[in-house]
Amino acid sequence: MHAKPQSSIAAKRGWPGYNTIWRWHFYAGLFCIPFIFVLTITGAIYLFNPQYEAHANSAYDHLAMTGARASAEAQVRAALAEVPGSVLNSYELPETPQAAARVFVGNGEQKFLVYVHPETLEVLRREEEDWRFMKVVHRIHGELLIGDRGSNIVELAASWAIVMFITGLYLWWPRNGNGWAGIVYPRLHRGSRMFWRDLHAVTGLWISFFVLFLLISGLPWAKSWGGLLKEVRQLGAHEVVRQDWTTGRSSELADRKQMNTPAAMGDEHAGHMQHHAGGMPHAGYDYSPLDRLIATVQPLNLAPPVRISPPSGKSPDWTARSDAQNRPLRVNLVLDADTGAIKSRKDFADRPLLDRIIGYGVAAHEGQLFGWFNQALGVFTALGLLLMLASSVVLWWRRRTPGTLGAPKANSNVPRFSFALIGAIVILGVLLPFLGITMLAVLLIERWVLRYIPSAREFLGLNARNA
Repeated sequence: MHAKPQSSIAAKRGWPGYNTIWRWHFYAGLFCIPFIFVLTITGAIYLFNPQYEAHANSAYDHLAMTGARASAEAQVRAALAEVPGSVLNSYELPETPQAAARVFVGNGEQKFLVYVHPETLEVLRREEEDWRFMKVVHRIHGELLIGDRGSNIVELAASWAIVMFITGLYLWWPRNGNGWAGIVYPRLHRGSRMFWRDLHAVTGLWISFFVLFLLISGLPWAKSWGGLLKEVRQLGAHEVVRQDWTTGRSSELADRKQMNTPAAMGDEHAGHMQHHAGGMPHAGYDYSPLDRLIATVQPLNLAPPVRISPPSGKSPDWTARSDAQNRPLRVNLVLDADTGAIKSRKDFADRPLLDRIIGYGVAAHEGQLFGWFNQALGVFTALGLLLMLASSVVLWWRRRTPGTLGAPKANSNVPRFSFALIGAIVILGVLLPFLGITMLAVLLIERWVLRYIPSAREFLGLNARNA
């Protein structure tokens, strides 16, 4: 008995043939590879943010002290004088008595970190937040240093990378039942072509779950997808939805402007705002409650870093928060400036379920949810991705015919209308709008434009069709 051609089997099942899936895998990889390379490198570096910060700040954590620390208010005043026209954004609780005071100040969309000697009030260092090393790495990873447009590009690349891995798993799926070779481990003695093919496919199998998790857990930060998620959450809500993360560069800068805007005049804290004749309305703000509030927050031993912020456009109250990268450890406090008492406390467990799910996802994404093993998994995934990217380039270069793109030949026997394919496109397109729009564009352009241009048809390996 002769086996039926694969194309006829695909037609009966109502699913596009192997070559069709291969073409989509090829297109996805062709678009994604440059961006995935950048995201992989920057993501691997950012996994070690705590270790880097500890090393970079070591010189400021063991200062020589001969007397008592100055008041926190005095330390803040020294930091504000270093950045004229700025206001206090937040004061970070020192983790040791010998540590420099870390004061975040800002003006408009700008934010600075100022290191102040807690005894002499000497400014030891000033850094603009956007150009701190790990912040630059984080911005490249999230928006390629080009703002919301970059965030949209990263989201589009991540969406196509999801397609790349799903189609890759379909192509990898064992069909001949000839053992585990080439499925879970590469065949090393079958020639170079088989070696590179197995290296690509087997590596993809071992890291696919981790990569898909990273791609999906990063979407809430994206400008478009994350912004849409927030709008959906706002439907039916009785108050403004506040998330523990920003969505795109513009969202981050808007959040900064709120933090750098003192509380509105006329509220219960207006008495703390004094205007100077010299046109510097923030210079006279009363930061004296800070020492009182530190005495309240310090004994709680919240996960570091712990930052105390004055009333601002974001909150009319003094607040304290744990900004630990392991997000399930985070705590938010609302404080009474006059008495130092805690007015309210919100732990991670008190947040909405969706926020907790995303919080766990982001903590794991950044390698901080379960210690060094989380970082090790991140490094394993990054190395696997780099190996996949390298092997895919080798495979593509070796199989392409000179003068062509090297895409797999289109299968003319695939049914024109596959309900399964249409259903898959609709589901992915609804869940990932950028993907849906670009996938539809590729389908239409390939089917109705490029097929009728001989040079393009030959370059892309398409079949000629009548309209």
